[in-house]
Amino acid sequence: MFEKIKDPVYPLRAIAVVEGFSFLLLLFVSMPLKYYMGMATFSYYVGLTHGCLFIVYVFIAIHTIIRGQINGLQFLRVLIASVIPFGTFFNDPMLKRQQEKFTAVT
Repeated sequence: MFEKIKDPVYPLRAIAVVEGFSFLLLLFVSMPLKYYMGMATFSYYVGLTHGCLFIVYVFIAIHTIIRGQINGLQFLRVLIASVIPFGTFFNDPMLKRQQEKFTAVT
């Protein structure tokens, strides 16, 4: 059960899913509520949460490349996927393969 915690790619995959959902919530729920219904407070909190999650996502991605679990091209792909809607979800199979490589070695 705790093997996943030791895996350096697992935190990246986990935060990618959470950050991806927060991005979609921001784009497809919060922004329409702000601009069409005047509910700016909800957008503020969702935007703040998404911004914090994005920073954590980038730091975890940097940590993962430093540990050598992803290469430079994969790191670039991870960063680009974070600014494209649904990008983190399309990127997940690549990260899963990297995670399986790590678990196969250990």
